Amino acid sequence: MRIAVLTSGGVDSSVALMRLVEEGGHQLTAFYLKIWLEDEMAFLGSCPWEEDLEYVRSVCDAANVPLEVISLQQEYLGTVVAYALAELEAGRTPSPDVMCNRMIKFGAFVDRAGDRFDRIASGHHARVEGRDGRFHLLRGADPKKDQTYFLCQLLQAQLARCLFPIGDLTKAEVREEAHRFGLANADRPDSQGICFLGRVPFDDFVRHHLGDRPGEIRRASTGKILGRHRGTWFHTIGQRRGLGLGDGPWYVVGKDLDNDAILVAHGDELADYARRSFLISTPHWIADPPQRSELTVKIRHGERIDPCRVSSNADKSLIVEFDLTEDPGIAPGQFAVLYDGEECLGGGVID
Repeated sequence: MRIAVLTSGGVDSSVALMRLVEEGGHQLTAFYLKIWLEDEMAFLGSCPWEEDLEYVRSVCDAANVPLEVISLQQEYLGTVVAYALAELEAGRTPSPDVMCNRMIKFGAFVDRAGDRFDRIASGHHARVEGRDGRFHLLRGADPKKDQTYFLCQLLQAQLARCLFPIGDLTKAEVREEAHRFGLANADRPDSQGICFLGRVPFDDFVRHHLGDRPGEIRRASTGKILGRHRGTWFHTIGQRRGLGLGDGPWYVVGKDLDNDAILVAHGDELADYARRSFLISTPHWIADPPQRSELTVKIRHGERIDPCRVSSNADKSLIVEFDLTEDPGIAPGQFAVLYDGEECLGGGVID
């Protein structure tokens, strides 16, 4: 089988590559996708792509697997970055890593080089199962590292070609495998933050593109002015840090975009702003729509997953209602991802 292996320099993609090598019988080519914005954003900070690429080269050399470097920066700027900036300017909370998987890793890359390969492998903590002529996305074995949240917008045609060689491993087991293979990055820390920024601070990136638009920080319950902010796009619903207010804790609970104001609530009153339900206007189903209403949902990447009840409106939008909890950090623009047991069904953007 001809397999393209997406490598990043991290331990997950490196172990994914080595497991395929050990499995044997495949024609493997490793790819490093150059999407860092170091050329455009170099003056804001350093990007670790050169260090990443050195790790990739060392793994590929040891495995005797050819490596190709493909630049997808322009595609990234025109899709993922453009989407993120538009959402921020509209007062919403984007999920660039979700869009990166659909538009770049399993989108633009496949358009560029996919006809040379039968499968595209990556180091995502996820699993794929084919049954009844459809491909289903299943959660990774490690609930803390499961990355199906970021894969929730994949299409059937994309998932049909995906391989996730470490999806059956916990993170601890991945590192054990890395030591067994003698990989130089066996103990390298996981990358953090948004995929295209590298070490560029998020606020600096946003300021470069959107600038500052100062406004007031107001207490949501009284309208009292508590402070000033540099732009609504630097803040998101549920945010606690970075507000510069005393006598806290204070949390962002809303935005008044017409007046460029941030609305906050004290921790003592935060429960008053928690939501029990929300709307997904354009749901995306990876395989098929669910056959039952009792599901579970993630509204952000992480281990937490909540029981919920889902119902459809006449316009095919979805109402999602938590069974047992309320959440004060539900932000328009972020993705809600729905699950039926271990299967990631898909999801959509919260209105």
